[in-house]
Amino acid sequence: MARIAVGGFGHETNSFVSHRADYKYFADHRDRPPLVKGEAIFSWLNEGAFPISAFMAAMKDHHTLVPLVWAHGAAGGTVTADAYERIVGEMIGRLSDAMPVDAVYLDLHGAMVAEPFEDAEGELLRRVRAVVGEAPVVISLDYHANITPEMVDHSDGIVIFRTYPHVDRPETGQRAAQLLSHLLGRSRPVGRALRKLPFLIPTTAQCTLIEPSRSITNGTKLLTGDLLSLSYAAGFPPSDLYWCGPAVVAHANTQEAADSAVNEFFQMIVALEADFEVALLSPEDGVARALEIAQTSTRPIILADIQDNPGGGGSADTTGILAALVAANVSGAVVGILCDPRAAEAAHVA
Repeated sequence: MARIAVGGFGHETNSFVSHRADYKYFADHRDRPPLVKGEAIFSWLNEGAFPISAFMAAMKDHHTLVPLVWAHGAAGGTVTADAYERIVGEMIGRLSDAMPVDAVYLDLHGAMVAEPFEDAEGELLRRVRAVVGEAPVVISLDYHANITPEMVDHSDGIVIFRTYPHVDRPETGQRAAQLLSHLLGRSRPVGRALRKLPFLIPTTAQCTLIEPSRSITNGTKLLTGDLLSLSYAAGFPPSDLYWCGPAVVAHANTQEAADSAVNEFFQMIVALEADFEVALLSPEDGVARALEIAQTSTRPIILADIQDNPGGGGSADTTGILAALVAANVSGAVVGILCDPRAAEAAHVA
């Protein structure tokens, strides 16, 4: 029975908005659990649909789980230095106190940018590696991760969501458990490879329900021969860092196996570059098209402002579509999300 430290820290950072993700942002209980520490991880996350929940369910009857710290926020602005150092500092402190451990599993995101560190996850993993030495470290990442060399060097296996919309979070945790189980009692794999694609993929072209992303994610592998993991991340363009963008990453028992798998996968994706192009409409053209469809449709028609999407960390305060709706004298329309404190206050008064 091994001692496995478990924890997580995740955030999808949009570097182009003015607001910041502070400590309170992670500590508050909103659409996901708040910052949890130690044994509270078990009570908050045992039944959740997060990767760490499925990982713990798969491992708890076979190994001793040592809880550290877990905090995940939705997409938003850059993580403050105070929040990063307090959360990561406590995670590393608890890990140091728990030593020796046989392995570490971390539920991360992969697209976090913090004020002190552009590569926030790479720095976190560097600190973890400094504590645990040669113990295996396996991480799970969001499909929108921006993978860096440091993240690859300091981990021994990377498992990534295979779906967008993200409906395989539990399965990702299960795959991480399978991989870490294989690594227990073994030395760190010597083979690791990372190839970054030479282009960015807009989130509108990343859906895995359609091509080309469906075939790409179907090509990922786990525990195949000398190959431990072959994963693909589509990247998160609003994270403004040097290593932003899609990537292919592998860990293997040999460097030859890692290089071969990554290079073949990389070439296949590069050949599909043109297939990622998606036509975008201006607000005016979008409204005109919606009015045309509405003449025969019995269902609601949705206009998505993808540039100011709060699900991607946008501030939800642009009015381009609203202005186009008003200009076209559209009736029966609803603006789903608009962040305007003064308008909200006036509405409450009314």
